[in-house]
Amino acid sequence: MRRCRTLLWKTTQGAVSRHSSLSTVSCRKGSSASNVSTHRADPPSSPPAVERLLDAGDALCGQARQKPSEASVLLFPGQGSQFVGMGRGLTKYDSVKQMFSVAEQILGYDLLSMCLNGPEGELQKTVHCQPAVFVTSLAAVERLNHEAPAALEKCVAAAGFSVGEFAALVFAGSLDFAEALYAVKVRAEAMQAASERVPSGMLSVLGRPEAKYSYACQQARDHCEAAGLENPVCSVASYLFPDGRVIAGHLQALEFLQKNSRKLNFLRTTMLPVSGAFHSTLMDEAVEPLREVLNKVEIRKPEISVHSNVDAKKYMHSGHIKRLLLKQLVSPVKWEQTLHAIYERKQGVDFPETYEVGPGKHLGSTLKKCNLKAWRAYSHIDVIQG
Repeated sequence: MRRCRTLLWKTTQGAVSRHSSLSTVSCRKGSSASNVSTHRADPPSSPPAVERLLDAGDALCGQARQKPSEASVLLFPGQGSQFVGMGRGLTKYDSVKQMFSVAEQILGYDLLSMCLNGPEGELQKTVHCQPAVFVTSLAAVERLNHEAPAALEKCVAAAGFSVGEFAALVFAGSLDFAEALYAVKVRAEAMQAASERVPSGMLSVLGRPEAKYSYACQQARDHCEAAGLENPVCSVASYLFPDGRVIAGHLQALEFLQKNSRKLNFLRTTMLPVSGAFHSTLMDEAVEPLREVLNKVEIRKPEISVHSNVDAKKYMHSGHIKRLLLKQLVSPVKWEQTLHAIYERKQGVDFPETYEVGPGKHLGSTLKKCNLKAWRAYSHIDVIQG
């Protein structure tokens, strides 16, 4: 039987804190309000029921005989996809307005106003852009639900880039919206704090086929050690597509890579507008704050396949999810490998429809570079146009 997971975006009494309880409801299609049961703390009063927002689709066991061309996959973007104005085309939905209202309670500031109006400098900050991308991506799912509900009903898999993985897990029924948003808030604050400890950053690299990224990183670390920097960090932080990488580390190391790019067979290098070396060991101190909050939230087995950034494999159970969400902070995002895992199939087998839900089209671009045939069934759900 197909399950419908309807989320009511509501919080309990008082200010949201690390120890507060956030509630959600779960129902089957056709159930009445009297059949809906809550868990955790009882809210003071329930807001109006939100229209069906997320349908995680059948569990894969129920999809075994479904033709690939009749299935769909959702991709959720990560930090770097944000821009001022995102979400403007989604505010016509009451459920989206309620999502942003709950976000304001959890975050302590008007996230919707920041998404729509900026200022850009504030939206670009890690502490703001991660919650902004998370909420806007799930708001885009609501648009998809209104415009092409069948896409959600036949969804069999999801994946998210970095913070996008939290949105994918909410969509798949593993995390409640409010609790996941609070975890994203803590994660973003911890990553921002870790970034401010040392001068560090991230470098986007497009290399020649003969480029050796591990060797290049070792060369950069050796250079930093020779210059007197103790325990320099320089490592691949994201595998995007063939010959496309993001390298994270100390600024001295990244500057070395840029100056020696031709020798290292790099065609193009670009410093990313981020505050630190995400997905590297420089994020070690961000792990414990996230662990504390994940220990206090309920994590369930996904109702559809969700692939981990850490190893590109499907999440199997709640403990698996918690362990890899923590490991993700200090490990490279294996996005290219994830796309291969999702779209691998025998010659002649059709590809599923793919929807990028959230700001930007970065994931569509990487899909095109990784698998042109799969990209031909790709669509982006716009977050600007009304």
